[in-house]
Amino acid sequence: MYDLVRVENLAKAYPGFTLDHVSLSVPAGCVTGFIGSNGAGKTTTIKTILGLIRPSAGNVALFGEPVCGFEEGGELSTDQKNMTNASGAPQIHEAALVRAKARIGVVFDACPFPSESLVSDVEHIGRFAFPTWDRGLFEQYARQFDLGAKKRVKELSRGMGMKLQLAFALAHAPELLILDEVTAGLDPMAREEVLDILRGFMTDERRGILLSSHITSDLEKIADYVVCIDAGRVMFDCMVDVICDVAGVARCGAEQARAIVESGAFAQGSLRVMAGAYAHEVLVPDRALLSRRFPKVACERVSIDDYMRLMLKGEAR
Repeated sequence: MYDLVRVENLAKAYPGFTLDHVSLSVPAGCVTGFIGSNGAGKTTTIKTILGLIRPSAGNVALFGEPVCGFEEGGELSTDQKNMTNASGAPQIHEAALVRAKARIGVVFDACPFPSESLVSDVEHIGRFAFPTWDRGLFEQYARQFDLGAKKRVKELSRGMGMKLQLAFALAHAPELLILDEVTAGLDPMAREEVLDILRGFMTDERRGILLSSHITSDLEKIADYVVCIDAGRVMFDCMVDVICDVAGVARCGAEQARAIVESGAFAQGSLRVMAGAYAHEVLVPDRALLSRRFPKVACERVSIDDYMRLMLKGEAR
């Protein structure tokens, strides 16, 4: 499957934080969710993919073309060493990055437009920034989002600022959306409206979305894959269907939890166990198997939020 985004072993060091060889991809026709706590490295990863931050190591390809690290014009093999410049940092392929950015719509977690700008000024920015800019489409989204042309950016709430960014991102017919907390600050009805727009965007299977979000229930509705990052490291990379439709969480007593762990039904290290005040939680990779082996133990569907919590904080057994 053709990857719109391919990231391999991306690294960046700051005082007190290291992005530690992060790898992820966004295949065409797919939505990749990107989750983790505040400060986990999601925004750093996104800005590095977009060339806004220079990594200390790693490779990035957009639309199959190397933009960082990979040999320009070369094969994107997984065992290829980083191409570096004289300083030792991965080489940035500026021309390829410019070409790729023209095909990408971006929403950041904070509105980047000048605070004194009018909504109508933002439309002018898009006209000069993108050769494929569609003024009518921007105005259509502005009306749909109730973004008055004479409103100033500084007057917009966080949620309205997100909507302005989304209108801007969609108005030049991108093939890829990179969205950092696009539904943050929106009420449930507005979030569903945005998700409907993203579903419409994905009716073209040549497109894709990298969607960073703390609202994991949104990802359950739209994402195909989810990548979890914690303290700069990828902790798991999994299909959403495997999490929500196959895995499960058993809430039971200590003796039952011990019996599940010691049963041999599951591979060593594949379970996560967390002891609570009133019950133990056991994350299992196959809830149907657990139900067959332990019919008296209730095993529920697991949400992405609970899956992440148990994978990060539970004891591997």
